Amino acid sequence: MTNPYLAEWTTEFNLPPFADLTDEDVKPAVEAALSEGRAAIKAIADNPEAPTFANTIEALEKADATLSKVLGTFYGMAGADTNDTRDALMREFSPMLSAYSSEITANAALFQRIEALWQDRENLDLTDEQQRVLMLTRRSFVRSGAKLEGADKDRMAEIKSRLATLGTQFSQNLLADEREWFMELSEDDLEGLPQFVVDAARSAGEEKGAKGPVVTLSRSLITPFLQFSPRRDLREKAFRAWAARGENGNANDNREIAREILELREERAKLLGYENFAAYKLDTEMAKTPEHVRDLLMRVWAPAKEAAERDAAILSKMMAEDGVNGDLAPWDWRYYSEKRRKAEHDLDEAELKPYLQLDRMIEAAFTCANRLFGLEFEPLDVTTYHPGARAWNVTRNGKHMAVFIGDYFARGSKRSGAWCTAMRSQQKLEGDIRPIVLNVCNFAKPSKGEAALLSYDDARTLFHEFGHALHQMLSDVTYDSISGTSVARDFVELPSQLYEHWLEVPEVLEEFATHAETGAPMSRDMLERLLAAQTYDQGFATVEYVASALVDLEFHDGPAPKDPMKAQVEILAKIGMPKAITMRHATPHFAHIFSGDGYSSGYYSYMWSEVMDADAFEAFEETSPFDPVMAKRLEEHILSKGGSEDAEALYTAFRGRMPGVEALLKGRGLVAAE
Repeated sequence: MTNPYLAEWTTEFNLPPFADLTDEDVKPAVEAALSEGRAAIKAIADNPEAPTFANTIEALEKADATLSKVLGTFYGMAGADTNDTRDALMREFSPMLSAYSSEITANAALFQRIEALWQDRENLDLTDEQQRVLMLTRRSFVRSGAKLEGADKDRMAEIKSRLATLGTQFSQNLLADEREWFMELSEDDLEGLPQFVVDAARSAGEEKGAKGPVVTLSRSLITPFLQFSPRRDLREKAFRAWAARGENGNANDNREIAREILELREERAKLLGYENFAAYKLDTEMAKTPEHVRDLLMRVWAPAKEAAERDAAILSKMMAEDGVNGDLAPWDWRYYSEKRRKAEHDLDEAELKPYLQLDRMIEAAFTCANRLFGLEFEPLDVTTYHPGARAWNVTRNGKHMAVFIGDYFARGSKRSGAWCTAMRSQQKLEGDIRPIVLNVCNFAKPSKGEAALLSYDDARTLFHEFGHALHQMLSDVTYDSISGTSVARDFVELPSQLYEHWLEVPEVLEEFATHAETGAPMSRDMLERLLAAQTYDQGFATVEYVASALVDLEFHDGPAPKDPMKAQVEILAKIGMPKAITMRHATPHFAHIFSGDGYSSGYYSYMWSEVMDADAFEAFEETSPFDPVMAKRLEEHILSKGGSEDAEALYTAFRGRMPGVEALLKGRGLVAAE
């Protein structure tokens, strides 16, 4: 019987046949795909013909087609719906896949062919896109150690294998800590909580098999609990559990893993001739150097810290007026900030949330994409990997553009956070291959029969991840390696953060922010209060983010710390971290930088991209939010291009220049608007 992962998929849009895929099929499929890939690589390297772009670079692009098909599907499912078997498979695959990658980049004959093409590139009559793919391929080989020899080459392979194993373990430890902890609540403990939090706690209790409502470490539940619970003792208990993920001294403790990862990254960078890992990592990003990153972060840190300290004084006074002795603590900030927001902006999240129905926000995101880019979304009646995931056929002028899958509710089998991934990327080398794009979120699941309601931050997250999805859907390149979001790390967040701005467009909220029970649109008064509060508490939000970005940078810009937890304390003390605010991601649960290399030395990327997204949306504001000319420019120069050109060139083509930090500071309310 043919392994369903390896069979030709005859499903609609060649979707994975999820109902036929079993965990037992995965390992044999990966082993077969690796064998096929190795044979393809050997054929390229041993080809007696002179190297050409077609028989070397394009052949490399095609070599891992089966492996990409299998892993794109498996990892897409495993991140959103894991189990013990899938966890074990991911741990087993990490060193296998690292070894395979190292074999390819260490293949001297293969690299010799790539190098020959690179040296003769001016005579090859390549298109601009082909020139770009050749450069990126060679660069990837060099940065992976292709020029290393002997013991250094062997050591590089060992380092990459170990890093792959450690990254997988870090992620699984974090998920285990999040999954295992919950705090049971009595009926008295629910006092003061709005109904949507009570409903979410009851729903979580049902999932955990508890006797009643619980608070879990899902952000969509713990955050509103910290905002609304008048019980300071319970807030403290919940917050401490949230902050202690990955450092509980149990089998899931990530502190030693983080230390080893940092040491191995430093060694890897030095083998390649770099002073430290940050210098290595940033060399290919827009920022280029640690100094440029630090300059941006510190320019934002100073006004953000000042704003946060002013806010802390106000919140401390409110706490004292409540008769609470002691200093403002991290488990107090959200509670008193919510009370202050209600007092100053007459904005109560419990009153606001019924207007932010999940289905209406999905519809809003789709409608904005239709008005901007002509995309249409039709629900698909297909089996997905989990009953909670939904699928849509995305078309434009009748042409199929993508399949979009949305998986929105938190569950124990899903890792925390929100993300976008492509189970299949767009490319044209092997036909008009259209993408399968997945958005995963962790919104609180409602009680049966109730509408799913979002906070405004949840709604922003939905738009953010959909911005990533658009980058995949509208991709129009020939080569998979530069498709969609395959761009510089500090450029990848531009489309996602830019798309968040359309949630703030008044006409979008007027149409789609309708009450879950009455169907009435949000009143003009509430709408104005909501938009007026967009910069509220940005001192807090900016401080917790920038602190994390600075710790990430300092960890990698210099010798690896022998004790990362001690180093974290010292870094925060040096920048004067306010006592009532913690890092958004402390080291033991900083998955962005330790679950893989993606955002290592790169957590700053969100802010680097925000400089551009604030400036880019100003281009729309200068005309109109749905200006068709500007939307066409955005698609033509950014969303369709993937990594086919340098990121700075793409942005400059769209906007005519690179931006400064001023628009970001204004957007966050950290300087007065002119």
